[in-house]
Amino acid sequence: MLLLICALLPVVLGGALPLLKIEKRGIRMAYVFLTTLATSVLAAFLILNPQNAYIEFFRITDTFVCALQLDGAGKVYLGIAALLWPLAVLYAIEYMRHEKHEGNFFAWYIVTYGAAVLLSAAKNLFTLYIFYEFLTLCTIPLVWHEKDKASVRAVRRYMISLFGGAALGFVALVGLNFMGVGDFVLGGKEGFVQNHWLLFLMVLGFIGFGAKAAVLPLCRWLPAASVAPTPVTALLHAVAVVNAGVFAVLRLLYYVAPPALLQGTWAQQIMLALSMLTILTGSMLAVREQHMKRRLAWSTVSNLSYMLFGLSLLSPQGMEAGLAHMVFHGLMKIILFFCAGAMLVMTNRTQVRQAHGLGRMMPVTFGAYTLAGASLMGVPPLPGFVSKNGLVTAAFQQGGFWPMAGAVILLISSVLTAIYIFTVVFPAFFMKPVLKTGEEKPRDPGICMKTALIVLCVLLVAAGTFSGQIMEMLGGIAGGGIG
Repeated sequence: MLLLICALLPVVLGGALPLLKIEKRGIRMAYVFLTTLATSVLAAFLILNPQNAYIEFFRITDTFVCALQLDGAGKVYLGIAALLWPLAVLYAIEYMRHEKHEGNFFAWYIVTYGAAVLLSAAKNLFTLYIFYEFLTLCTIPLVWHEKDKASVRAVRRYMISLFGGAALGFVALVGLNFMGVGDFVLGGKEGFVQNHWLLFLMVLGFIGFGAKAAVLPLCRWLPAASVAPTPVTALLHAVAVVNAGVFAVLRLLYYVAPPALLQGTWAQQIMLALSMLTILTGSMLAVREQHMKRRLAWSTVSNLSYMLFGLSLLSPQGMEAGLAHMVFHGLMKIILFFCAGAMLVMTNRTQVRQAHGLGRMMPVTFGAYTLAGASLMGVPPLPGFVSKNGLVTAAFQQGGFWPMAGAVILLISSVLTAIYIFTVVFPAFFMKPVLKTGEEKPRDPGICMKTALIVLCVLLVAAGTFSGQIMEMLGGIAGGGIG
């Protein structure tokens, strides 16, 4: 019952927001924030509760059952959302003061949270597919928020990529259900036999569900979606949608058929190759990109495939490292997007070269950017180093050409990450600003946006400090020790 309340609370209250027509902005923002906070409190109780209730919505056949039950992997995904969503709302309260259609924006923003809760607790592949698509539908109005030509083009690409990927995922779902797949079980359901049909369906599902994780060739929707307001791009690129793609691939590779059936096959080689190619492509395009948010979007494309690479190793160590990077990357990337959004709101600047000299005038914003960027590069003892080290270690433990080649690609990507991060940071602090005639001196944003940034930076440092305990917990999940 608690799980159902946690999922339906944001869906119902978010859907009711436009109908209530609350005129006073202060009351409307309090409604939005308290709804989000209440959902996160309920999610915390669910995560800490060892008893995971089973809820069945409907049954078509014995293999097509829509049901919910939260397990260890689901708690990781839900925990990321529960931690970051209230801070994203706090940031958006100040950011959206400058935007139109605020009521509709926050309605969909809250409903999307409910979709993420439902996705986290999907009991089987059929249920995951339903709420995976529900999440896509909820985020379309957010990408389309500006309702201008750029947002129309972005939402068109968004829909083509994600619905195209969903079509591939649906074929994989139907084929695997005919083969007898049931509820998610870590290590996969016994009874599967390795054959080319199974391998084909797994690759199809990897590409289809991986569309949300921006794997090649379905990756261009993510930079295009950066036309949306920053709270949306931060939500899409760090919390909900992209992590949903990684989470769906995790379920497919580790909870449907035994991963051992895929190890050493052409299917695993294709998944590793696509992940490695996406890592390298995203990093190189991030270096070339001069628009701040699109640069971070290409960085996200690259880092999502870090996670997919770890999962494609099909080992407990790969799963642990992939989960760790999903957790830590969410923290790092939401800070970076929030900093880019603060620069946009306070200076109306969007280009990398326009950040020159702003570091000393916006110390909180660019201090946070530097901290998160250093973690993304893999500077110890920040958490980005921990997850990247875990991925490289898992690749070395696996051995063989493809994992070892992947480890090399990860190291090359880290060098490229240093380039696209510090070509922003160094000029921001060590070059003189160029101000237009009559332009006011830039400053850090107001209390809401600044508080969100500071709290996130504290969480990032804490994640690095307690990374050993976090990795131990994730290792327990990957090893089947935590339900």
